[in-house]
Amino acid sequence: MAQVGGPGAKKGILERLDSGEVVVGDGSFLITLEKRGYVKAGLWTPEAVVDHPDAVRQLHIEFLRAGSNVMQTFTFAASEDNMESKYFEHAEEAIWAVEVLKESGKPLAATMCIGPDGDMCGVTPGECAVKLVKAGAAIVGVNCRFGPSTSLKTMRLMKEGLQAAGLKAHLMMQSLGFHTPDCGKGGFVDLPEYPCGLEPRVATRWDIQKYAREAYNLGIRYIGGCCGFEPYHIRAIAEELAPERGFLPPASDKHGSWGSSLNMHTKPWIRARFKGREERMARGANCLYLAGSLTGRPQFWAGQIFTSAAMVPYWLPLGTFGLYFSCHRHRILLCLLLPFQILAFSAGHSRYPLFGGSCCPSW
Repeated sequence: MAQVGGPGAKKGILERLDSGEVVVGDGSFLITLEKRGYVKAGLWTPEAVVDHPDAVRQLHIEFLRAGSNVMQTFTFAASEDNMESKYFEHAEEAIWAVEVLKESGKPLAATMCIGPDGDMCGVTPGECAVKLVKAGAAIVGVNCRFGPSTSLKTMRLMKEGLQAAGLKAHLMMQSLGFHTPDCGKGGFVDLPEYPCGLEPRVATRWDIQKYAREAYNLGIRYIGGCCGFEPYHIRAIAEELAPERGFLPPASDKHGSWGSSLNMHTKPWIRARFKGREERMARGANCLYLAGSLTGRPQFWAGQIFTSAAMVPYWLPLGTFGLYFSCHRHRILLCLLLPFQILAFSAGHSRYPLFGGSCCPSW
């Protein structure tokens, strides 16, 4: 597969989407620049454009190298008008904006800061999408406030609403780079750890590759991120959708997908773990991979047996012998394993407790 920045011809956003092209957006500016020490969390964040233009330019470059082919200007809170634009989670406000902006004659993309419960007035995601398209939006979707899995649920409801109304529009989503399964209508801004304590919620690059694949399968062709979406998250989208796009981003030139660099590990059992079928297993699993090099425990690598492409090993000391335990399609398999370890497997999307512990985190 060619490793280039993408097709050189310039096309409008609707031309790209009409042709079926996958458009990858950019990611976080406010939260990323705050982490780097260039802005203070809160209002007026685009002051960094004036105070630290090189930092803003560098972040744009990183998103471009990671695979973005549409960039947004860092101006969302750059004037006093921002004080009046705090109701993007209300369908009525979004409709007014679309009605005014369509006078420009430019293609309109209208995304709302809503979750599966709809806007603050009880308008469902499906109804929001229908109202926006009828008002003149060519592209509709969600932006910010909620994490990948929550945003996908909202997009599914939007798509169903459009289909039920017999309307067509392109779909666009830019989720948070944080998991928010416990958020209410207000999204992550209502969390006690917002804005500077969100690190435990950060999505892994594997989470984002799953997000990109599910978004694509849902029919979404503009896929990007918002707050907390780092350049490596954008690269994860670009790499997951490289077969559909036909190219890899420049940043992938220095990056081996799915832990391929571990094939050069000095320990043979680590190399064996990340080869062949096991690498594909890790790709299919929606969970953390607890390798022995991370847990500090030795591993018996030669006798590992995998019964599912979505199973991940958990190692626990047992004594003088070990058991192989597997939950696979609600069947339990037991085998004797030596030496001195117990190897427990769980399906990637399950939450069965294993020997006093719990299964790996899932969306």
